[in-house]
Amino acid sequence: MIQFFHVYKTYPGDVQALVDLTLEIDKGEFVFLTGPSGAGKSTLLRMVFCAERPTRGQLLVGGRNVARLAANAVPYLRRNIGVVFQDFKLLQRRTVEENVALALEVLGAPRREVRRRTYAVLKQVGLAHKIHQYPPRLSGGEQQRVAVARALVNEPQILLADEPTGNLDHERSSEIMNLLEAASARGTTIVVATHDLRLLERGQRVIRLDAGRLAA
Repeated sequence: MIQFFHVYKTYPGDVQALVDLTLEIDKGEFVFLTGPSGAGKSTLLRMVFCAERPTRGQLLVGGRNVARLAANAVPYLRRNIGVVFQDFKLLQRRTVEENVALALEVLGAPRREVRRRTYAVLKQVGLAHKIHQYPPRLSGGEQQRVAVARALVNEPQILLADEPTGNLDHERSSEIMNLLEAASARGTTIVVATHDLRLLERGQRVIRLDAGRLAA
């Protein structure tokens, strides 16, 4: 599903974010991505989401070469990718319901289906009672759960999450991870970047980066 072949990513000033990275993540696999700050975790996720392009090497996402993907083809690839950003990226002037529903509306889903699935996923993350609230009225942990709900609602082929439990207590973290593991069991490929060592004890595959290189 995701294949890196000798991928390099170099930023201006000769800053190397990824160095000769070769790895493969299979369909339906659940992978934790870990390593110290600056190891290249966020860069790796951004490349899968086509927010960055490789400087050298090949990256295949769903069999498509990201380096050769035309700009007008990127939105179609992203329709199959759910993303939980570290800073959430919620629309501040839209309600919780509207933020989550947006992921389905861009796919042209029927209005009734949009409302049904939006309510169902907000109930799963424990926020059905906040459906008409606006993000500024929510706590950091609640905003985090809205971001997770938005990423899950359209049942994407790939879900990328950058520190999805960073603002949550242990109980809520476990609930979110259970949701992600259930999505993986249904065939979604999950990649979670995290510093939380407790999550790494859940028995999933762990990929460690260090200074842009595959460490383990």
